[in-house]
Amino acid sequence: MPGVPLADYLAVASALFAVGVIGFLLRRNPITMLMAIELMWNAGNLAFAAFARTFVDFSGQIFVFIVVTVAAAEAAIALAIVVMVFRRRRDVDVDEISELRG
Repeated sequence: MPGVPLADYLAVASALFAVGVIGFLLRRNPITMLMAIELMWNAGNLAFAAFARTFVDFSGQIFVFIVVTVAAAEAAIALAIVVMVFRRRRDVDVDEISELRG
């Protein structure tokens, strides 16, 4: 049974990355922007995993594990910042938030 060609994986990863970029650029809600960033991270992970599978090398899979860990930490910290801004201002539009003060 033949496997899926590398080009198909890369096409899907490119489409996911493009959707993430469009979502990040067009939306002004920080939660939606974070979801778009996560979509771009996952597109990169798909490409790394596809290359690791094609070239039978585990370094791509290890890198995917590291990227998933960093993405989870980034999402937790960014979500905490958004919640703190929402508690203070009751508005989370990124165009109106120019600075964070403690």
